[in-house]
Amino acid sequence: MAQSRLPHVRRVSQIFFLLLFFALLILTTMRPGSSGSSEIHMRGPVRMFFILDPLVAITSALATHALYRGLIRSLIILVPTLFLGRFFCGWICPMGTLQHLAGSLKSEAKRGKQRVESNRYKRWQTVKYVVLLAGLVASAFGSMVIGTLDPFSLLVRSVGVALLPAVNFGARAVLLPLEHSHVHVIKTFGTYANTALQRTVLDLRQAHFNQALVLALLFIGILWASMRITRFWCRSICPLGALLGAVSRWSILGLHKDGSSCDKCNRCLLDCQGGDEPIGGVPWRKSECLMCMNCVGSCPHESLEFRFFRNEPEIASPDLGRRRTVTGLAAGVAAVPLLRANTGLAKSRHERLLRPPGSVEETDFLSRCIRCGECMKVCPNNSLQPTLTEAGLEGLWTPTLVPKTGYCEPSCVLCSEVCPTGAIWQITPKEKGWVAGGETQKSQPIRLGTAFYDRGRCLPWALATECIVCEEWCPVSPKAIYVEEAQVIDSSGAAKILKQPRVDPSRCVGCGACEYACPLQDRPAVYVTSIGESRSPSSQILLKRS
Repeated sequence: MAQSRLPHVRRVSQIFFLLLFFALLILTTMRPGSSGSSEIHMRGPVRMFFILDPLVAITSALATHALYRGLIRSLIILVPTLFLGRFFCGWICPMGTLQHLAGSLKSEAKRGKQRVESNRYKRWQTVKYVVLLAGLVASAFGSMVIGTLDPFSLLVRSVGVALLPAVNFGARAVLLPLEHSHVHVIKTFGTYANTALQRTVLDLRQAHFNQALVLALLFIGILWASMRITRFWCRSICPLGALLGAVSRWSILGLHKDGSSCDKCNRCLLDCQGGDEPIGGVPWRKSECLMCMNCVGSCPHESLEFRFFRNEPEIASPDLGRRRTVTGLAAGVAAVPLLRANTGLAKSRHERLLRPPGSVEETDFLSRCIRCGECMKVCPNNSLQPTLTEAGLEGLWTPTLVPKTGYCEPSCVLCSEVCPTGAIWQITPKEKGWVAGGETQKSQPIRLGTAFYDRGRCLPWALATECIVCEEWCPVSPKAIYVEEAQVIDSSGAAKILKQPRVDPSRCVGCGACEYACPLQDRPAVYVTSIGESRSPSSQILLKRS
């Protein structure tokens, strides 16, 4: 096959993996028929791209001194990079493909000579190596902040938490009026269309996420920047690209330049994605090349060709320099103490920071969580939300349970199933212990926290009004919320008997169902705090008997 046809093959590969990524992202939700039993499971390998991510594997290993299940498979990407260069960035990465598509749109900033000049190597492309160095050092000190910038985390967090809920809302706004139309044909079409889309693309429920607008604007901003600067994210910030660029220095496949036939037309620069200098007269920058093959496909004289074991001048290593190397190392060393100075670990932690069931202790959680948003996307009750300040700066966009938004489903452990790094340890419904038969004599149910009452707002306590909604919604058996009859005096002076709710802390698992169902929606009279959570021995409230 002539190398001039390789760009066409690469486009097919990019489209395939982009569609695969979105298919797996759409599968990351609970749908009708997701499981044939009482236990809920994912229908596909939704963690696949994270398992293959070398950046996630290496930083997770540095931070936790272990490789979580499946991350060793990242060698499938890392080892071929040693021989073929950054093929992953040009042929597979869905974030790179989206930037490629955005960069192909017409822009005034990339016309004529400006387009040629914009695709040449720029000194600022070394910033991604500084980011990588800082992230690796921070990981060695036990912080996974680099996960925020991982391209898969960025893509799932932006699309799954921000953009797909907006698409879901728009589709419902169109289909629901059709479904309720008085015209039989229109109603039938709307019903079938809505059912079909809910079984394939749309969520069963309309999800709402805190900070969704911010996440969407950041993602759109990256795509907009790619319209003006070719592959802006890949070339300047992406730590995974920097890692693969550093590894590719040993690759045996390289660009051969035939200087005798090159007439310096610069057509090879028109569609160069990496800024790796494919033009004649200058060394080729191996670590920046994305193997997009556009240069060999556009050269009219066939002066360019990728060959194995070539022996020509090249710049194999990133041109980082001593100053930027020191900057990256110093930033990584300083990041952890600066971020953890206000993380709220131990006693000063935000009392409403409720982590998903199966979460490890907070320090370990922050050394594992890559802020991908998979757990938020898959939560059937939309109870998991990205944090803002609850977990401090280091915990930005990590998941927290917000009972006012939704409660934790007793039989659901999907968040632990999709977590790629073990921040949420994989558990079964039986190990969770919230359903009948789940708790054994040798183990206790997983507790997220404990419910408390604000008696100044609770209707039976403060207003002498009947209400036992919280007791009815309590899902554990035996119920953690019980009622006691008490005689109260109403505003007219008449005596009446009311059922007043109370919490048994030995039974409460902190699921949040009571807070979610409380009729006082502005500020529920019953609320859940993290005290009593299983993952933290220092957060217990029940005194042990001697």
